[in-house]
Amino acid sequence: MRGLNLEIKEGEKLGVIGRNGCGKSTLTRVLAGIYGLDEGSIEFARKGLHVELLSLGVGFEGNLTGAENAVLNGMLMGKSKRHMVSRIDKIKDFSGLGDFFDYPVYTYSSGMNLRLGFSVALETDPDVLLIDEVLGVGDQMFSIKSEAALREKFTSNRTVVLISHDASSIIRLCERAIWLEKGQILAEGNPAEVAEKYHSGAANYPIA
Repeated sequence: MRGLNLEIKEGEKLGVIGRNGCGKSTLTRVLAGIYGLDEGSIEFARKGLHVELLSLGVGFEGNLTGAENAVLNGMLMGKSKRHMVSRIDKIKDFSGLGDFFDYPVYTYSSGMNLRLGFSVALETDPDVLLIDEVLGVGDQMFSIKSEAALREKFTSNRTVVLISHDASSIIRLCERAIWLEKGQILAEGNPAEVAEKYHSGAANYPIA
């Protein structure tokens, strides 16, 4: 993506909608510091902000157990080992992984990875939470449970960026949205209005 100019205010709940291949995941990885920039810059309002990306397949070491990954991931987010160990039972309980919590992560399905990642993110409580296409993954009960937990995050002063091709989630949870297509912002503003423009106009922008 080139020429993208986006401001995210502290405490804002921003939705990013677009089809697969439009640049959504690239945007989250740039914001998380996983991808570097060839040009331009990213500026944060203050130093030391903890940014966490919740995305399938990101952030876990396959040979470590779910419990070990939970502690390690939290420490990488700046939390102490004591803090994470003290919350390990809550993480296990919310994840619903049962005995699999003590199994190596390489044995997990994508849905189990999601359960672990989401449960850890709730306990690390980052300043900026990036959520990339995960709300619709996994079983229905966990999706309902995770969205309920997210609603608490969305009512806090935490900054949340929700990436999805599912407009309904963005309309329910976000206060502002952008439509991203081929790395460019085609619409910005009220989530319902942006979603309507996305649904009516996406066919005019075929993915190359």
